Amino acid sequence: MTASLAAKTCIPCKGGVPPLTSPQARELLAQAAGWQLAGDDTRIEKAFGFANFKDSLDFAGQVGDLAESEFHHPVSITFGWGFCAIVLQTKKIRGLHENDFIMAAKINALAGA
Repeated sequence: MTASLAAKTCIPCKGGVPPLTSPQARELLAQAAGWQLAGDDTRIEKAFGFANFKDSLDFAGQVGDLAESEFHHPVSITFGWGFCAIVLQTKKIRGLHENDFIMAAKINALAGA
């Protein structure tokens, strides 16, 4: 049995590997509830809702801490009153890698999604 994405650890991408194809990305997307493909299937994104600004800010900080521990960082984290939107892509390959979906699953776990 394959481990769930949230149970995996990101492996630093050194480049030189092809990005995931659209069908491969769609297959992994099924394990990252609520995330959507964007940018011609070269990135994934999701917006999370919160009750107030403080909860949004705290969540953005938790995502930042997770990114540091996994050595895989979002392209962007945008937050404000009641929301936090995250975009993931592996910059070295200008597309998606399994690491992006691992991060998505782990971010979902942080949010309790």
